[in-house]
Amino acid sequence: MNKPAGEIRSILATDCGSTTTKAILIEKRGEEYQLIVRGEAPTTVEAPVEDVTAGVINAITEVEELAGRKLLDNGTVLKPQRGDEGVDIYISTSSAGGGLQMMVAGVVRNLTAESAERAALGAGAIVMDVIASNDKRLPHEKIERIRHLRPDMLLLSGGVDGGTTSHVVELAEIIAAARPRPRLGIAYELPLIYAGNTDAREAIQERLQNVMALEMVDNLRPVLERENLMPTRHKIQDQFLEHVMAHAPGYRKLIDWTDAPIMPTPGAVGEIIQTVAAQQDIAVVGVDIGGATTDVFSVFKNREAEAIFNRTVSANLGMSYSVSNVLAEAGLENVLRWVPFDIEVGDLRNRIKNKMIRPTTIPQTLQELILEQAIAREALRLAFEQHKQLAVELRGVQQQRTISEAFDQAESGQTLVNMLNLDMIVGSGGVLSHAPRRQQAMLMMIDAFQPEGVTHLAVDSIFMMPQLGVLAQVNPEAATHVFERDCLIHLGTCISPIGVGNAGDQCLSVELHLPGSPTVTQEVPCGELRLYPLELGEKAAVKLQPSRRFDFGAGRGNAVEAEVMGGVVGLVIDTRGRPLEIPANPTERVAQLTKWQAALEAYPSD
Repeated sequence: MNKPAGEIRSILATDCGSTTTKAILIEKRGEEYQLIVRGEAPTTVEAPVEDVTAGVINAITEVEELAGRKLLDNGTVLKPQRGDEGVDIYISTSSAGGGLQMMVAGVVRNLTAESAERAALGAGAIVMDVIASNDKRLPHEKIERIRHLRPDMLLLSGGVDGGTTSHVVELAEIIAAARPRPRLGIAYELPLIYAGNTDAREAIQERLQNVMALEMVDNLRPVLERENLMPTRHKIQDQFLEHVMAHAPGYRKLIDWTDAPIMPTPGAVGEIIQTVAAQQDIAVVGVDIGGATTDVFSVFKNREAEAIFNRTVSANLGMSYSVSNVLAEAGLENVLRWVPFDIEVGDLRNRIKNKMIRPTTIPQTLQELILEQAIAREALRLAFEQHKQLAVELRGVQQQRTISEAFDQAESGQTLVNMLNLDMIVGSGGVLSHAPRRQQAMLMMIDAFQPEGVTHLAVDSIFMMPQLGVLAQVNPEAATHVFERDCLIHLGTCISPIGVGNAGDQCLSVELHLPGSPTVTQEVPCGELRLYPLELGEKAAVKLQPSRRFDFGAGRGNAVEAEVMGGVVGLVIDTRGRPLEIPANPTERVAQLTKWQAALEAYPSD
């Protein structure tokens, strides 16, 4: 890329997904960057084509036709822009071929191995397994597991700098004995990144340099009190490009076309979430619910007021290929608690199995839509629970301990996810982005995440967050312009106090200063969902006075004032309680759900 960021007039970005390749064209109009058009085509990484650039060309050709301008010349992207032809930069992300699949290894499961897992997830990998010295598996079981999974890359960590080296060297010997082969069966050395105790480097090199493509980076846990994940994350993405992508069909050509390194799709989504959190100085949770997996991203501040990014992949929670796993993990009762009508258990199971074997089908009736959205609530809830368990303050920093004590009592870290501090939830994925009514997406997110205090909700309109994530590396201004203007659909704000009460009990007094309207003062009892009109772009001042059993973060019974943003749905006040409890009695459950859904006009009335 030759031009300074400020002189870039046009950007072409693609995302090569496992089934579809998406292309977007962004142009600078006046002082702002805008999305102009979007095109898509089937991904062509597999037989019979076996060249990813064919799908890329097809998607860009659609963009050419829609935009009415020439972008390609003899099958390559025209750069830089001259007149109305070509673009200034071309960038891409990829999750084709199953994305980046990794195994990580660390000495103590709840210390260095967990830090290694966070580093890999943050770089956009799917973590297939975590091997640790204290995971109670015998050496031959670990060797067999590495051979069986055939990851794209391994990450080895362990020990603080200057500490003991024996345990991490033992792990290196296990990996050397396994001699893992590449997943795609291609003849290249599998990459292994060593990010552990620097004193062990020589011993690690001795055991692994002739077995794998060994790369050394700074220790990701140099002392117990601090994580240093960025060098490892950057190296993972470099190795993904050099080893994994370079050997996938057509990627060498694609790498030559791009003006920035190709990023794994989830890593790119994480980048845009971090960029928005940093630019607006807010705490954000993002979720991408797909057919096979659900990714959750978060940026929260720790005790030292540092913004900490975390990503988790729930690889068995999705809406098509792994929909049966959602039912198995959540349990029938938890799915049915969101369904406002009676349904036979056998009928529900059959519908879920049909979705799994016909993953591209979409609901044809209102009942099918409600069932799908009930399952989505549970997939989102479970994925978020898993995320909270990994997004924690550093474990093991409260007291000085020997390595043997760390093995025995790697105590649980405190989760960084504080719902009262959360400013924004961004939802993505077909079930949220393409819900027939935006109220349905908002209600699914409120039910699944149970936001507390005052929280803004939005969805990704057409899943362009990956392209914007890699663009954020090149031109953060353009990425945030398009993210705010074209990518996000602002649903509105949810206000919900912490506490539990019986339906009808006193909960909350609300004073709403809506633009252009008289002040609204209302008592909202427990067990209610209420919707107030607050348009997109509008803001309202609210004064919230909870009763003595409820809290907005200032203490029970203490009033708070806030400014809230509107959206395409509006302002929702939720006094159903935290944690949210739904009546177990079927008749009461149906009555409550029907009332709540009607309050938000989520579904057509009979």
